[in-house]
Amino acid sequence: MSGIVIVGAGQAGATLSEKLRSGGYDGDITLIGEEPHLPYQRPPLSKKYLLGEMDVERLYLRPESFYQDQSIDVRRGVSVMSIDRAEKLVHLSDGQSLGYDRLALTTGSVPRRLPAAIGGDLGGVHVVRNLSDVDHMGPDFGAGGHVLIVGGGYIGLEAAAVAASRGLKVTLVEAAERILQRVACRETSDFFRELHTNHGVDIREGVGLKALTGHGIVSGAELSSGEKLEIDFAIVGVGITPAIELAEAAGLEISNGIKVDSRGMTSDEAIFAAGDCCSFPYRGERIRLESVPNAIDQAEAVAKALLDQEVSYEAKPWFWSDQYDVKLQIAGLNTGYDRVISRKGAKEGSISFWYFKGLELLAVDAMNDPRAYMMGKRWIEAGLSPKAEDLGAEDLKTVKCV
Repeated sequence: MSGIVIVGAGQAGATLSEKLRSGGYDGDITLIGEEPHLPYQRPPLSKKYLLGEMDVERLYLRPESFYQDQSIDVRRGVSVMSIDRAEKLVHLSDGQSLGYDRLALTTGSVPRRLPAAIGGDLGGVHVVRNLSDVDHMGPDFGAGGHVLIVGGGYIGLEAAAVAASRGLKVTLVEAAERILQRVACRETSDFFRELHTNHGVDIREGVGLKALTGHGIVSGAELSSGEKLEIDFAIVGVGITPAIELAEAAGLEISNGIKVDSRGMTSDEAIFAAGDCCSFPYRGERIRLESVPNAIDQAEAVAKALLDQEVSYEAKPWFWSDQYDVKLQIAGLNTGYDRVISRKGAKEGSISFWYFKGLELLAVDAMNDPRAYMMGKRWIEAGLSPKAEDLGAEDLKTVKCV
């Protein structure tokens, strides 16, 4: 058996398998996933699914019948142990080996965990990445408990919002000077700090975690400030890393993830990659994007490359986060900004923050302001920049750009 083998059954892998078939590929397609589930959406895990507002069937990207009808062989609960590039084989955890004409790696990313030396291996210490993670933490979300959130990035803040909404006592610690420091401007940090504080979340900035304590199950935390807390469980949201071990062991070139070109091709012309696991060219630099839109768009580009079509992937970065009744939408990448312009939206409580480098618009954070987001996204993708002083216009469509 040869054909195309896809390693990783997340958003990128599922999209790639679909686009290959709809694009006319009639060879064998094998989609291999470590989890026992069909490919599913991840963003709702830490929101609607954890809140009990979405059942597991609604998470699935496609029903099982779709893959059967499309002759896509989905191997669930199986890991790829190694890649034999010379023989074009992947060796599986069930003892089987599969041959491939071309291979696609959509292995995604893995959450950073706390070291065992500071209690990271205690029971009741959770990460938020896959369905199993959320199922394990679900029973801890009974009202009345005290949860410690470690990390003030978007994952940590989303978890804090769900916990507070479920009536838990929530303490969030962020070792950096402010929440969202790595990814957002001070204005966005201020907005979300106030939002969470108003919902009862105790945010400690500039305070790290010294250790989690407990006998088998976490029951306490020691902070860098010297304070000790009694807690019922903890959620760790301190970032993710690209899943590169398989590629690295196979001798593929690595650069902040699996290194690919604009077609998604790795240093081996028979192996491609897409999604969180890989870095790619972007405006003269090399970046890696951790987002569902990138996983989908890059997988579609790789499908075209595997169908021998001309393609050059041009990322259009956008992201979102849902916290309480606030929808944050982000367009562009703010790297290198030197000033931020604030703009109030038409609806009460809506606001947007616009990142500039000199006269160039880099990105926009829009809170409950979809019009600002859409205009900013349109301008950024077109390479246009409004004059900062004109962003106060009532109708952004009247703003002229250069």
